Amino acid sequence: MSEKKKKKEKGVYSYYRIEEGKLVRLRPFCERCGPGYFMADHGDRYTCGHCGFTRYKTKGRGEK
Repeated sequence: MSEKKKKKEKGVYSYYRIEEGKLVRLRPFCERCGPGYFMADHGDRYTCGHCGFTRYKTKGRGEK
């Protein structure tokens, strides 16, 4: 039997980026759950994996 591949755990470093010596969040916090619960980016929307809350990204004027 072959061995199972171990999944790499995502660290907190994947949710932040350093710009000009300051930390910048890449994803917003969930509005319902509060700080510490990041929302997943699905292209046209953000979704919370904890409570299921979905927030759609706004489009600029004149776009469909």
